[in-house]
Amino acid sequence: MAAPVPQEELPILEAVINIRNRLTALKKNRAEYIKPSDVNSLYQAVVKQVTKLNDVRDKNTTYNNRLDTTLADVFSLLSLFYLTIGKTKDMPATYCQIASMRQILNHMNESAVYNESDLLPFRRRLGELRQIIQVDVESTTGKNPKPLVELLGRQLSECEAIVSQLDSSLSVLSPELHPIHQRLVKIRRQLVALAAKEGSHKAELKPFQEELRFLPLRVGGVSLEATRVDGKFMGPGGVVPASQAICTSLLEECFDITQEIKAQEDSKNVASSLKPIYDRLSDMRSELESLVLTHRWSLRETDLWNYSLSLQEIDKMRIDGKFVDSEGNRPPGQYVLLYLLRRCYGLIYRLLSSSEPVSEELMPIANKLSTVKKCLEEVLKYGGPLNARDLYPYQLALFQIDNLRKDGRFVGADGSIPEGQGVVMAHLNECHELLEMLKEPEEGQTEDEDDDEYDEDEEAVSDGEDETPGP
Repeated sequence: MAAPVPQEELPILEAVINIRNRLTALKKNRAEYIKPSDVNSLYQAVVKQVTKLNDVRDKNTTYNNRLDTTLADVFSLLSLFYLTIGKTKDMPATYCQIASMRQILNHMNESAVYNESDLLPFRRRLGELRQIIQVDVESTTGKNPKPLVELLGRQLSECEAIVSQLDSSLSVLSPELHPIHQRLVKIRRQLVALAAKEGSHKAELKPFQEELRFLPLRVGGVSLEATRVDGKFMGPGGVVPASQAICTSLLEECFDITQEIKAQEDSKNVASSLKPIYDRLSDMRSELESLVLTHRWSLRETDLWNYSLSLQEIDKMRIDGKFVDSEGNRPPGQYVLLYLLRRCYGLIYRLLSSSEPVSEELMPIANKLSTVKKCLEEVLKYGGPLNARDLYPYQLALFQIDNLRKDGRFVGADGSIPEGQGVVMAHLNECHELLEMLKEPEEGQTEDEDDDEYDEDEEAVSDGEDETPGP
């Protein structure tokens, strides 16, 4: 339970709640684009309150009251706003990405279903985020308050510690068991994905059951049963490799999931007491998967706030990692719900990490240029030389975009310079270059024809000179 808010922190709490309300109102306003000036003013207001809070608190004490949770909400929202306006390289934009990454890593640690290839993208992204924070730390004119820099640094270190822990867990796996472990991880993921699908799965389930029991794993041509003696996986020469527990527990869990799928087919995978949670997670997964496909055109990063809150609310329903009913029992269908929960977390992280450094206001222009660029690339790849009429639609589209610039830059409705000028200009220049490349064959052909005519005239002149009588 959260600690009570001290009297001296109440004015700060009131101010932070007011900021959160303003951020929420700004998020809901779809009538106009989000202005960087509005986001910056709200960020400065938060910085002011954080400075006041540091003055009244002991730096060596850990606090966790309503003010801290409200501040966390405000930082998460502000982070999404920074992504929306295209400031993906600014330090506040890293907050929501680090939080999303920590949730996924915690679930990976809890399930113990991962391999080295799963950790690589997280390790790479953590390095990029660390670089963004380091730039602010080393800057003589740091734009962000020291407490925020320290907060993000601590959260980043926590994520790095989880990755190191996951990595060390895999390091004890003997080389002989690596192929089997990787295959078991893949089978388990495919099984939980199958469990989350509606309808009968007998035909799809049978190959997995046979592979787990009899068929070779296609890794060294060795079957699971053939490599096990007295319940232990065997290495070359009958040696028992270390780290048996990891592979054995994965194998048993795969069998458990297959049994749960078979038992729950008639009841649509989950118990009736867990059906409301299943429906919420299924709806969220469908909406997030649609956003993954259409995010360039329809996503405002602040829209992810509501999904994050809903997932956190559902995650907190678990007791000792399991969902329980009103009587405290653990109904069947746990694997399905955990799969959906982790799938939704993964989709949110994917949307956050794929956010482009282009503001919401410039995104329609960037999307149009991206479409024109793809069309020109396809024409260049498969089309022949184009004449002026063929190229006219592309030239018109680029001409219209060029006319939107003022003094060489794209200007917002309020006269500001939106984030993402470099990205949009790079797309625009690439489109112009592609157009010139499409024109080159036609121009080259014209020059060849002119050269032929010139050669014919030259030959005629030469012939005439030969026929001219001498004096």
